[in-house]
Amino acid sequence: MKAFNALEWQIAGRYLRARRRESFISVISAISFLGIMLGVGTLIVVMAVMSGFRADLLDRILGVNGHAEIRAYSGQFSDRQSLSDALQTIDGVVLATPMVEGQAMFSSGNTIRGVLVRGMPEDKLKLMPSLANAIEAGGFQNISEKKGVAIGARLAAQANLKIGDKLSLIAPRGAVTPFGVAPRVRQFPVVAIFRIGMSEFDTNFIFMPIAQAEQFFSTLPQAGRIDVTLTDPDMIDARLGDLQAAIGPDHYIADWRQRNQTLSGALEVERNVMFLILTMILLVASLNIVSGMVMLVRDKGRDIAVLRSMGATRGMIMRVFFITGASIGVVGTLAGLGLGTLFCAYIEEIRQMLIYLTGAELFPAQVYFLEEMPARMIASDVVQVLAIALGLSFISTLYPAYRAASLQPVEALRYE
Repeated sequence: MKAFNALEWQIAGRYLRARRRESFISVISAISFLGIMLGVGTLIVVMAVMSGFRADLLDRILGVNGHAEIRAYSGQFSDRQSLSDALQTIDGVVLATPMVEGQAMFSSGNTIRGVLVRGMPEDKLKLMPSLANAIEAGGFQNISEKKGVAIGARLAAQANLKIGDKLSLIAPRGAVTPFGVAPRVRQFPVVAIFRIGMSEFDTNFIFMPIAQAEQFFSTLPQAGRIDVTLTDPDMIDARLGDLQAAIGPDHYIADWRQRNQTLSGALEVERNVMFLILTMILLVASLNIVSGMVMLVRDKGRDIAVLRSMGATRGMIMRVFFITGASIGVVGTLAGLGLGTLFCAYIEEIRQMLIYLTGAELFPAQVYFLEEMPARMIASDVVQVLAIALGLSFISTLYPAYRAASLQPVEALRYE
């Protein structure tokens, strides 16, 4: 007889449609179904949010900072611009940007705070996608002639600044006086306001032309570093040899993995721990399947005995109850997949609705850096979740199905 034939499916289907006197078993089956569905949906959503959070966070960090930075051992390049041009010609390099960076005190109205000032060539400011595509107001045109700066939207909102307004920056190192080093204070007009979507950058970063930054911080003309952006950050290992050959022995490279090792490692650990914890939901749901199936086997003892006396084999009985229990797991898993996919597709809208209903600030940008809740479903993660859910569901049905197949007809009918 063919395994999993139409008769076995028909009998299993009748067992799934509980009668009135079997309502308690039906309730347990419904709870098992809901447990599997919610477990799968929750796991898919959590994995998608963790993957999306890591990807978006690294994309924004790397989009502004580059995938590798070149520095001179002596602290000063022999010819920074020529080296930058040489790096730009390497296959896979999108942008090689000379850069000067320093901390300063920002002052405007009643707002006083520390900021990070970054000087870059005007043409590079226009070419950096993460910055040029994030302009909310103004632009980088003629920023050198205007001696202006670009600030983040959050900083502009805090200080109530608009295009054309002036802000003050205070550099810690200024002119040397008989009383010590006096801070240098300069005023700059705001020529551009950007919103990268990461609160750390939108609140604390200020961009200006590199010559202007060198003058403000009193740095040497060949100081600073060169940021290199690749077409794909994962190509860094394949390009390290070419980069090292181009810069020579007087310079060294620090790639994005070294600079963000702690952050990336922490996100990966958190993701794995959340996956293990939430897998317990599926384990509990599978135990519900076991309990429901055991009760169903006890309730269907007379039916099993009749089937056995009519010639049904132990394998057939086992397959009938395996289909019955596995169907709950399969349908629950598919429903969970649909629920998780729907939730991920509208996760930001759901977050906004919960904020409106509860008044609580969910996923605050000041804590999680990103302004929107990301969700990125990865096929391998979804397949892993589905495989675990189906595996636990199938394993949960084996013992009850074996018990049903082991039931002796004479024992089952003795007290009927």
